[in-house]
Amino acid sequence: MYSRVQREECIACGLCQLRAPALFNYDKEGIAYYRPDNNQGITPISSDQLAAFKQAYRDCPTGAIKRQNKPFPPENKSTTHL
Repeated sequence: MYSRVQREECIACGLCQLRAPALFNYDKEGIAYYRPDNNQGITPISSDQLAAFKQAYRDCPTGAIKRQNKPFPPENKSTTHL
């Protein structure tokens, strides 16, 4: 499974980092991003982090955390942590 944060939907509530600190962090604007690949969605979630990811995914109040079974295609700069 792959993930990234849809940055326009993130409200910087902090739940994703509380639930999965190895997977999510915040940039200088306070917006979350997927840490393993700098929010590109091309690095699979490790099996040891899957339970934490699922908790963060379920708890995200805006649905900003995205997931899919294959790597995400490249997107514009707004989805990539700078």
